[in-house]
Amino acid sequence: MYEVVGIRFKKAGKVYYFDPGDLEVKKDAFVIVETARGIEYGKVVIDKKLVGENDVVLPLKKVVRLATQKDILSVDENKAAAKEAFQSCEEKIIEHKLDMKLVDVEYTFDRNKIIFLFYS
Repeated sequence: MYEVVGIRFKKAGKVYYFDPGDLEVKKDAFVIVETARGIEYGKVVIDKKLVGENDVVLPLKKVVRLATQKDILSVDENKAAAKEAFQSCEEKIIEHKLDMKLVDVEYTFDRNKIIFLFYS
């Protein structure tokens, strides 16, 4: 059995399990975790619980730390920058007459990646 917390990265997004380690992680807390996409900011939506090996993706990643006020400001800055990137990308789509529809733009928490979601 593994002790986990459930973390969501978007309002209606999928819940992912992480190892809380020795941290006092409670439901509704904001945390910093390492994911396949990089360092991310998420909300704890499921308190600590035990789950079986079939319910987790191994190796189970740990919660890095509880989010700080500075982290929350960084998230707000990332959202503002993503809005600017969205607008810039839409201009390029029109300029180059691309057959695509931009849906969303998001930065990873650490700004190592910017992700453009679109369909064409």
